[in-house]
Amino acid sequence: MRSIWKGAISFGLVTIPVKLYSATEQKDVSFHQVHREDGGRIRYKRVCTIDGEEVPYADIAKGYELATGEMVILTDEDFEDLPLSTSRRIDVLQFTPAEQIDPIYFAKSYYLEPDAQGAKPYVLLRDALERSGQVAVVKIALRQRESLATLRVRDGIFVLETMLWPDEIRQAEFAFLEEEIDVRAQELKMAESLIETMASDFDPGEYHDSYREALQQVIDAKVAGKEVVQPEGAPEEAGPAVDLMAALRASVNAAKREREGAPARKRGGKAADEKPAEEKAAEEKGTEEKPKRKSRKSA
Repeated sequence: MRSIWKGAISFGLVTIPVKLYSATEQKDVSFHQVHREDGGRIRYKRVCTIDGEEVPYADIAKGYELATGEMVILTDEDFEDLPLSTSRRIDVLQFTPAEQIDPIYFAKSYYLEPDAQGAKPYVLLRDALERSGQVAVVKIALRQRESLATLRVRDGIFVLETMLWPDEIRQAEFAFLEEEIDVRAQELKMAESLIETMASDFDPGEYHDSYREALQQVIDAKVAGKEVVQPEGAPEEAGPAVDLMAALRASVNAAKREREGAPARKRGGKAADEKPAEEKAAEEKGTEEKPKRKSRKSA
């Protein structure tokens, strides 16, 4: 990996020089736009809409359009004068429990590696932070943009996760949140049973990008000159269930069948295939209580 930024963690009066690396990468299959007839690459030109002339990259500036349609042109010097006090620092602002930070705020993850002279204070802060069970809330400026971020420990390395600002999170304003929606007690119990049946420890290694793999096979077949076989179509998605209770019960049974032959895993003191007592009671009782629940609108 190659570092994309160098700076220092500022922790009180302690300074820890670090290098920043992207912790993730996209694995999408990349394509070029080409001419269908001869495979020639398609190129785009930067053309001015006023005089129609092609503009060299060196002559391109950033413009901010006003409501009147007029353009405010900003130069590199304008950006240099902005007060980015954290341009080469990761300022620790506070420490807080990780569960208090909604994951919707997280944008991108980076690894932090210490410089040789910063190894000891790096390890000191890392171990102290890990023992505290908290994360550090920090501020950093990357690519002319200041961001909040968190510092946490993963496999002995600091992971910096940049965050969106509060005004960048859209409010969930949907009409159904104000509607009165009836949820029967039996339906709720059956839905909880389905969740219980499907619960297990998360192992990311169990999942893979089947679409990307299939696309790569198509490309490999093209390269090898083989006939490209149309893959079997995916089953049609079922529409909304007419009988919600029946659909939930069928889902629970299907989830249990998928796990047949595998050792029953204990979750919450019950085996995976054990029917919850609440479900048994609901089925035996046969009543259909109808408590009204109003969907809550998120703050």
